[in-house]
Amino acid sequence: MLPLPYPFDREYMQLALVSGIAMGTAAPLVGAFLVQRRLSLMGDGIGHLAFAGVAGGLLLEVWPVATALLVAVAGALAIERLRGRGRVSGDLALALFFYAGIAAGVVLAGASDRFDATVLSYLFGSILTVSAADTWTVLALGVAVLATMALIGRALFAVVLDEESARVAGLPVDALNGALAVVVAVTIVAAMRVVGILLVAALMVLPVATAQVLGRSFRTTVGLAMAVGVGSSVVGLGAARQWGLPPGGTIVLVAAGAFGVVSLTAERLLRRAGRAPALGSVPGTSR
Repeated sequence: MLPLPYPFDREYMQLALVSGIAMGTAAPLVGAFLVQRRLSLMGDGIGHLAFAGVAGGLLLEVWPVATALLVAVAGALAIERLRGRGRVSGDLALALFFYAGIAAGVVLAGASDRFDATVLSYLFGSILTVSAADTWTVLALGVAVLATMALIGRALFAVVLDEESARVAGLPVDALNGALAVVVAVTIVAAMRVVGILLVAALMVLPVATAQVLGRSFRTTVGLAMAVGVGSSVVGLGAARQWGLPPGGTIVLVAAGAFGVVSLTAERLLRRAGRAPALGSVPGTSR
């Protein structure tokens, strides 16, 4: 156990801190690309598919994380295939899998004898009870997400900025879109132990919304979003232990509070400067 100050002086808090920092870094990074593509709700859609995977794993008595990852990745690729071929719009594709996922999860969980705190821990997060093995899994998935985004981030930015221009430039647009869908699925499965399936999309979007208020380029926005994500995780965990609050919800509330404070402060500064605020706009066409 590392000699850290309160509230991270206990081993379980240190494991939670590592998991929280990993997901506080990875989730906003991926979320920035989703927001740029106006697919902020994609995390919710894939999250409900992950819930079906968790319920299926409990029913089959196998590791729920593995089944959640399998179902989430398959669903993410299916959503992207439907959207990419133009058969349905992006929001309709998300809605189809959103409702199918939650319905399948309810049915499978109801058929399982383990519909108890185990299911609730995946729905709402249980970061304070993660084991060392869980932490290593979250950390490994987080590193995989960061490495993938570092590898394809520049090309992926060109795609999300202008897909048609990216095709003309010869970029493998379909492959990049599929890679983003897979990365989103992996991030959701990794983060479901931190904030829970029902709140994971918030960790992907809220830090980005805060960063958009301050960022003047996409690169700056991504960096600020990751900083807000990490800060929200650390502050949320500390507050959860200090006042006995649910850690997943507390982390998300801190992220939401950060957006409120930053947006209101920025609005007042812009008014004093005689400039109209443009909160919520997508910043920057440059990296």
